[in-house]
Amino acid sequence: MSSVFADIEWTDQLVTGIPEIDRQHRYLVSAINDAKHKLREFPDLKLIEQITKDLLGYAIYHFETEEDMMLEFGYAEASTADAELHQKQHRDFSAQVISVRDALRAGHPVSVEDLLGFLNSWLVNHIMNTDQKLATFLREKKAAS
Repeated sequence: MSSVFADIEWTDQLVTGIPEIDRQHRYLVSAINDAKHKLREFPDLKLIEQITKDLLGYAIYHFETEEDMMLEFGYAEASTADAELHQKQHRDFSAQVISVRDALRAGHPVSVEDLLGFLNSWLVNHIMNTDQKLATFLREKKAAS
């Protein structure tokens, strides 16, 4: 079985120290792990479409949470390039998931392994890099106030 079906482990490296963000990240990790279990057993196109719909819906909610925090604490003013990259990554993720859903609706097969590989690497890399930068900024801002 391909490693894309291995669960994402919640480790200290994924903890941002921002409780609301960590709670949402845990949910996303759990949702992706749950999707892997379902798709390993029954890789049906309708199931893939439902999973991408549910993940995208929650991801957009999560992205709004982070972007609201960026706005509230002045992340764009303090670190324009990081804030722009962060938002771009959110938009790119959403566009990629929408592209998968559009392909499914058009009757084009989608590789479960490619989809899960994308979800795995995007989420873990985004949390460990981009989100950690934001979290460091937010912790410093909160400590200073």
